[in-house]
Amino acid sequence: MKLSKIGLLPRVIIAIALGVLCGMFFPEWAVRCFVTFNSIFSNFLSFLIPLIIVGLVTPAISDIGKGVGRLLLITTLIAYGDTVFSGFLSYFTSTTVFPSLIDPSKAAQAVVTAEELQPFFTIEIPPLLDVMSALIIAFVMGLGISYFESPNLKSVFAEFRSIIAKTIEVALIPVLPIYIFSIFINMSYSGQAWRIINVFIAIIGVIFVMHILLLVFQYCIAGAVARLNPFKALYNMMPAYFTALGTSSSAATIPVTLERVKKNGVSEGIGGFVVPLCATIHLSGSAMKITACAVALLLMQGGAIQFGAFAGFVLMLGVMMVAAPGVPGGAIMAALGVLQSILGFTAEQQALMIALYIAMDSFGTACNVTGDGAIALVVDRIYGKKNAGQIAQKSSI
Repeated sequence: MKLSKIGLLPRVIIAIALGVLCGMFFPEWAVRCFVTFNSIFSNFLSFLIPLIIVGLVTPAISDIGKGVGRLLLITTLIAYGDTVFSGFLSYFTSTTVFPSLIDPSKAAQAVVTAEELQPFFTIEIPPLLDVMSALIIAFVMGLGISYFESPNLKSVFAEFRSIIAKTIEVALIPVLPIYIFSIFINMSYSGQAWRIINVFIAIIGVIFVMHILLLVFQYCIAGAVARLNPFKALYNMMPAYFTALGTSSSAATIPVTLERVKKNGVSEGIGGFVVPLCATIHLSGSAMKITACAVALLLMQGGAIQFGAFAGFVLMLGVMMVAAPGVPGGAIMAALGVLQSILGFTAEQQALMIALYIAMDSFGTACNVTGDGAIALVVDRIYGKKNAGQIAQKSSI
């Protein structure tokens, strides 16, 4: 079987397994070769992060600035609010549960960076911007393009987004398994890999349970607003859930999601507008995963889990998720900037975040897609079916 036909998740699992095994018997010079690769790739990734923010966030903000007026505003606010809520739910749950899963006395030893074995050499690739400067530029340019309706600038940033997306697809995603292999071979060589893998398994189990509870909560709220049985509505969305679970793609699941929200009584016009939009801007499951993984990795490092820092992180993460879809691994790639700038994540911690995120990618996508059905119910109730024909007409333009 060609490597290109193997999915990203199997490749990451293979990379972790090989890294752990190879670290047990590889000589020091061989491990240092991969440490050298990590050093160079980490610098390249640090260079790209500000460009990823500008390239993805700017056109996303400019696109959201226009649309079908009140309906767009309502849907966007609900999607953002739900994403932020899931982030805070994840934070409070993680800070309550994870300390019992991660031994505080061994936390400082749980994540050992590549400083133990120094690279043979390194290549400095200074970023053109720091992360916060990139965020400010993205917000200013995105809002400015939307306000002044600048077609030329919008076209430039749309093309820049295509370049960044292609760079992620060609230069980052294929190399991630090698990067993760290099991280785990170094940790295995230093004797820390098994402890981290055991913690990973426990984290994944907790996050899966949180996803289920989040969906139940979303549909209880949607059922109360739309005056429907929430459990029946959630049951009707199961085909969309399992389709997303199999495809790991919100976009590929849109036809199934549309069919299921109609079965729940959402009008065709509202569903045709809300479902494709939420596939782009509503990533509550992804925000939950990223927040929980960030808490776990900080605990593993022995770092302080401060609510103030995480509050800013969750609020900014909700915005960053708008730019994530449409790019393989887009959610975690878009989140790397705020992980670095707000929580102070190192390159090695970012690599572990990528590995954890990809390991749960299909479950997060399924949670996102199923939650879209709850938002469609709420918007349909708030906006009213009397406007459905108008929305359907505008959405098709």
